[in-house]
Amino acid sequence: MRFLGNIEAKIDAKGRLFLPATFRKILQQAGEEDLVLRKDVFQPCLVLFPKSTWNEQMDLVRSRLSRWKKDQQAIYRQFVSDLEEFNLDANGRFLVPKRYLKMADIHQSVKFIGMGDCIELWSNDDKSDQPFVDLEEFGEALERLMDEEPKAQDKEQ
Repeated sequence: MRFLGNIEAKIDAKGRLFLPATFRKILQQAGEEDLVLRKDVFQPCLVLFPKSTWNEQMDLVRSRLSRWKKDQQAIYRQFVSDLEEFNLDANGRFLVPKRYLKMADIHQSVKFIGMGDCIELWSNDDKSDQPFVDLEEFGEALERLMDEEPKAQDKEQ
């Protein structure tokens, strides 16, 4: 699955969002029905995962943390506890709980950003380029990154 693009949407009065049709089509083609929503670990946005992708993320985090170390167990607990699982309704909508909207400072307008294996939901209320870096900085950073030696995991692909 590859979610790509930047799509704007409005939240209805009941706090529901239509998942953009392009993203719904990708989910349908992959046979994914279950979704997971959580607050991003680093950014003021929400992240929507197909359940299979979320399970892979959970397995990866669990594999790096010990159940027998108190601090690592606390990290894992926090990682897996604050999320919502759901399915889209017949119209392709899903309810975003108010506490999640508050966490991401989302009020009426949302920017869906396809991030490959997941979808980010950003506030679009202030119409800023918040999730993006300056175009010149982007070009310079990409140039530096592409000039670096590939990581071992990149060489395997």
